[in-house]
Amino acid sequence: MAGNFLIIVLVVTDQHLHTPMYFFLGNLSFLETCYTSTLLPRMLATFLTGDRTISITGCLTQFYFFGFLVTSECLLLSSMSFDRYLAICKPLHYATLMNHKLCIILAAGSWITALLVSAIITFFMAQSIFCGPNEINHFFCDFTPVIKLSCSDTYLVEFVTTLLASLCTFPSSLLTLMSYACIITTILGIPSTTGKKKAFSTCSSHLIVVTIYYGTLMVVYISPRNDKLKNLNKVLSLFYTVLTPLANPLIYSLRNKEVKEALKKTVIKPLAFTGT
Repeated sequence: MAGNFLIIVLVVTDQHLHTPMYFFLGNLSFLETCYTSTLLPRMLATFLTGDRTISITGCLTQFYFFGFLVTSECLLLSSMSFDRYLAICKPLHYATLMNHKLCIILAAGSWITALLVSAIITFFMAQSIFCGPNEINHFFCDFTPVIKLSCSDTYLVEFVTTLLASLCTFPSSLLTLMSYACIITTILGIPSTTGKKKAFSTCSSHLIVVTIYYGTLMVVYISPRNDKLKNLNKVLSLFYTVLTPLANPLIYSLRNKEVKEALKKTVIKPLAFTGT
């Protein structure tokens, strides 16, 4: 949370970071902070107290915020990849195309779409009757482990969830894939080695984050439903719920010159000269 909060502070306070790329990065860092706040407190409370119980209302509430944030991240990452596509493949038109209005539309569209999608799915889940087994085979209230406990017909909620998840994730992942295909093609066409390195450095951080996030999501949610893979899926779930929010600030700060410079000006230098 500290790392993501620091990124938000840098993006807001440093004038050099008032660009579309860092606008989306600030949104992503805020999202990761919310991610951590949604899942980890309950998990840590379980470790500390040994109390593993959660009410149905509490479980549905946790799922709502989890679904909202995971959908928002998919859409925000695709917006960020589109931004990098315009910056590298359309550099002369970048400032005109990726203006402040479009940035607001893309970011607001990501948040609002995710809000509605998660609300619809949670509403249908709340109509289910839970009267049988009450042990969730997971460390948080994810869709499949929870809906398996329902003793009512789950066809409708599973159909709606699959439909909405597909409408949100497949177009966004396809946009991300196409954007990076065009970016890589453009970078390979740059004649100088220095030019290639400079162009790749502007999107390498985002590419790492996208690969980790989409890679683990695909394994967890698209892989065959196999009892032998349940424990593996729980471990992989840690990547996008815990490790990704932890790693994102490190990836963006260590691999990004502008963020490192802003960090030096905002935090390191004031601390260094306090005692002089």
